[in-house]
Amino acid sequence: MKALKGLMFLATLATLPAVAQNTFDNQYRRPLGEVLDEISKRFNVKIKYNVDTTGLVLPYADTRIRPYSVEETFVNVLSPFDMKAQKQSEKSFKIKYYEPARRTDADGEKMLAYLSSLYSDKSSWEARRDSLRREVRERLTIDDALAKRVGAKPVFSKERKFDGYTVRNFYLETFPGLYVCGSIYAPSSKGKHPLIICPNGHFGNGRYNKAQQQRMATLARMGAICVDYDLYGWGESELQVGSEAHQTADAHIIQAMNGISILDFMMERKDVDPSRVGVNGGSGGGTQTVLLSVLDDRYTAACPVVSLASHFDGGCPCESGMPIQRSGGGTCNAELAAAFAPRPMMVVSDGGDWTHTVPELEYPYLQRIYGFYGASDNVGNVHLPDERHDFGPNKRNAVYDFFIDTFGLDRNKLDESKVTIEPFEAMYSFGPDGSSMPAGAIKKK
Repeated sequence: MKALKGLMFLATLATLPAVAQNTFDNQYRRPLGEVLDEISKRFNVKIKYNVDTTGLVLPYADTRIRPYSVEETFVNVLSPFDMKAQKQSEKSFKIKYYEPARRTDADGEKMLAYLSSLYSDKSSWEARRDSLRREVRERLTIDDALAKRVGAKPVFSKERKFDGYTVRNFYLETFPGLYVCGSIYAPSSKGKHPLIICPNGHFGNGRYNKAQQQRMATLARMGAICVDYDLYGWGESELQVGSEAHQTADAHIIQAMNGISILDFMMERKDVDPSRVGVNGGSGGGTQTVLLSVLDDRYTAACPVVSLASHFDGGCPCESGMPIQRSGGGTCNAELAAAFAPRPMMVVSDGGDWTHTVPELEYPYLQRIYGFYGASDNVGNVHLPDERHDFGPNKRNAVYDFFIDTFGLDRNKLDESKVTIEPFEAMYSFGPDGSSMPAGAIKKK
């Protein structure tokens, strides 16, 4: 009789209407898009999207909402999908996928406080510095790459003469069939000149853009030999490996190897003064500037532009594709830049990108490290709070001033109007259509 009653009870349940609200039985699931719409209305914020939420369902959705904090709510709601909310303003957020290379300003502040606690004087700092240098090399696998180079000599184009400077293109075989292409800007004057290696960032058309040509040529007119070269998978490198290759960890290794290889052959020139060797680049080129300064002791001055931060490693695999930031139990670009102390360094920053924290965070940190050597004046910061992420005139002027003061360049030749902006084709090492690429060169399929 009891069994019969149990069956009758179950039969009764089966005839009841389905429960409309979420319950434990379905883990209180709700569509992610619906939850985000509720957050927008509840907290009166605008939400922009860099992600696709179609079909995504959030378990225990309502329990993740914190009525007292939209920030905590976003963390709870988005973490299961490897997403985050980036604050655009007090009432605006952008939903993005988790970026392993990017953290918050507060994270940077905590990181620098932690790192600063590891050393209290020159001796303890240098022990940390030397360990970092070794581990960065290991994690980047740069010595393996350098050991596999073919040892080729660069091949040069004809020299082009302009007002106070000359330009020559070159290509250099590094691995069998793989080449790096670039341009050398040199003063028209004779004698020994400082050398500045200029790794490219992701601005416009790389080394072919107007701002790049202006900077290279103006520095050359003032007395420095400057070299820039293609990013891996950009410019003429794209003819060999395709643009997709730039979005790989190989780009991180090969670009560093290219920078070292170019410095190698440039240091053999009789017109180069080995006591005045600089490195300067912007954005991703600024990240490369710091990395090259860690890998190579031949540099005597460094100027990273709109790149340096304690909370951003560089958003491209060519900057963070290899796990160098795990060195020493965890580091950041600010600490890697500090390894250049006490040699002269200028950091250029602005208010419109991740470098907005430099005056309050990274620069005081660098000054402390330089202070271990009694050389706080050897590190500077030009901050442009009203500017955004570019290599505009004020950034270039900061670079010019730094190298004028550090290398004794001729300020009287500082005149960008004297620079001839060449068409891209004139700067191609493999010719306008790639037809001059050497036999046996790797070619994109």
